[in-house]
Amino acid sequence: MYATEAWVLYRGDGSKRPGELRLETIAFPALTDDEVLIEPIYGCWEANMSHAIERRPVDVCAARGEDKIVLGNGGLVRVLRCGAAVRNVREGELCVFLGALGFVDSFGYPEQVHGYDAPHTIGLLARRSKARATTLYPVPQPTRFAHQQWAAFSVRYMTAWSNWNTAYGCFRTQMSAADVPAPQVWGWGGGSTFAELDLARRHGCEVAMLSGSDAHLAYIRDAGIRALDRRQFPELLVDEQRYASDPAYKRRYRASEDAFLGLVRELTDGHGVAIFLDYIGSPVVRATLKAIRRQGVIATAGWKAGTLTPTHRAIECIHRRIHVHTHAFRSSDAPAATAYAEHHGWLPRVTGRQYTWDEIPRLAGDFAAGRAESYFPIFRVNPV
Repeated sequence: MYATEAWVLYRGDGSKRPGELRLETIAFPALTDDEVLIEPIYGCWEANMSHAIERRPVDVCAARGEDKIVLGNGGLVRVLRCGAAVRNVREGELCVFLGALGFVDSFGYPEQVHGYDAPHTIGLLARRSKARATTLYPVPQPTRFAHQQWAAFSVRYMTAWSNWNTAYGCFRTQMSAADVPAPQVWGWGGGSTFAELDLARRHGCEVAMLSGSDAHLAYIRDAGIRALDRRQFPELLVDEQRYASDPAYKRRYRASEDAFLGLVRELTDGHGVAIFLDYIGSPVVRATLKAIRRQGVIATAGWKAGTLTPTHRAIECIHRRIHVHTHAFRSSDAPAATAYAEHHGWLPRVTGRQYTWDEIPRLAGDFAAGRAESYFPIFRVNPV
């Protein structure tokens, strides 16, 4: 039996009120043969952590059948001890923590995520934890990159790798390199969108990202991605109920949408976007679909602002557009993505405030309120 300090989230009372993190000492049982004892060094705050605290769309504690849980599914960890059957990592190694690979189907695709919806797992908001060895992939040695960069790479970049390979592959089933040598790839969302656009840029695509934050727009430009200020289109996040009932609002929305689609036509020579990465969801899907060219692709691995995305099936069929939905990444993606990252420098620049262990509740609040300065908010758990 082990004991450790952790930030704990309790089950809700059914009122849908957001939860809060409480600092406690927790206990967990000894290792099984396929598990490792780990010590988180740096974690990266992920959107699913905020969703769990907000209890939106579900109370994750209740879904897991537990009174309290410890969140955290991405970061950099040190291996302290290995179970008898573990062969992929060694004691003392620094590893990227890939929480999505703890519970996969027979083909290596994730079904549940350690530190989120997988029952009886202890995430990285704990000084020590244990996990299946399959969740760890050693950091390349030697590496040219900082520990914080590998912590940030673990979820958003791995997710981007899997989604991009699927989306780009789908596009090329209908439009060859001779047809469209440099596809236009646009996106809105956060860190996964940024990572995927950076990958698309490295594969010869013409890329653009929308944001309403001055700091994020500067970060996007610094990466060689065209930065588009979403504030030019103030009503583009549509409220469908209001759109149907409020004529003045409907006119304002249409004005924003017309301005947005005008920019799309201007920057794509009238063709439309080839691959649109939409990690936001319901409020923007109306505009997203109008921005995509014939034989184009809409792709996502997230749903930041809404899970329902109604579409007009006939229009999508006539325009031969492909809708790509992925979740996290496959176990076989880890070696290729990690090697590519080290060789090509495809890792994030970690900017902005880095939070201490005691500041983790502040980080949760900053992220929820949109005050986080970075697409990749880093928190420190233990010394290197």
